[in-house]
Amino acid sequence: MKNCEYKINHFIFLALVFVAFALSACTSQKAELGSEKNPVKLYFIPSVDSKVLDANASVFKAYLESHTPYKFDVQIPASYVAVVEAFGTKKADVAALNSFGYILAHEKYGAEARMTVLRHGSSTYQSQFIVRSDSSLKSVKDLEGKKIAFVDSASASGYLLPMKTLNDQNVKPKEVMFAMRHDNVVIKVYMGEVDAGATYYSPPENGRIEDARRLVLTQYPDVEKKVRILSLSSAIPNDPVVFRKDMPEEMKTKIVNCFLEFVKTSEGKRAFDDVFGATDLKLATDQDYDSVRQILSSLGKQANEMIK
Repeated sequence: MKNCEYKINHFIFLALVFVAFALSACTSQKAELGSEKNPVKLYFIPSVDSKVLDANASVFKAYLESHTPYKFDVQIPASYVAVVEAFGTKKADVAALNSFGYILAHEKYGAEARMTVLRHGSSTYQSQFIVRSDSSLKSVKDLEGKKIAFVDSASASGYLLPMKTLNDQNVKPKEVMFAMRHDNVVIKVYMGEVDAGATYYSPPENGRIEDARRLVLTQYPDVEKKVRILSLSSAIPNDPVVFRKDMPEEMKTKIVNCFLEFVKTSEGKRAFDDVFGATDLKLATDQDYDSVRQILSSLGKQANEMIK
């Protein structure tokens, strides 16, 4: 009887070991980054209209999957802060971030800048203050006591750079509001809801505007006539493409190379232009973004202070 019980118990033990091994194997297979069950998570921040992002997400996904051995899941979160925190929970593997978002992701979670977008050959950009063309405002000094629309309190070109410009000239606005997107700031200026707005600036190309006003040309074809640039800031590096620190180095290299190849294609150029207003990419390192840190320092801020 005891011998029989021993055999039964031994059989149950072996069965449990087998089940545990099988479950472990399944878990291991699921955890393999880049597989069907655990695709590489690619995040875009909501810097342009959601329809534009949605339309191009499938283009990025299709090219990356056909030119690397990995599967991808493209996601568009509600804010850049959600992307930063996703690096901390390993829900984000690769992300296109704004410059400040990158500083925060690097500081908190060791995220790595591997590429910088180029806009018409330039790897840097500026912020701008814009006003209605019929406004009496002529200089930054005239913004004293005015109502100004910014993008987001953590946006480099939509807040940090223009705030540095105001601080450098000891100008204090009467009221500040955040429109959350560059195109929203342009619209508020266009509609006369604010005295001025702060957005990113890129120089004209082939006679076409490339600054934030271009984002609303479809809705407001006369925006270039109705909204003018008041002033420009100093330059900082363009937005980076960022990788989770502990991703396998071989995987990072393959994805970086794929991005660099994709932007050279006609389809890639259109997708990058639609999503980033970018025409090319170049390799980058964390040190390239030290100038952004210097701006924070000049404002007496730490990156983690900027989280709402």
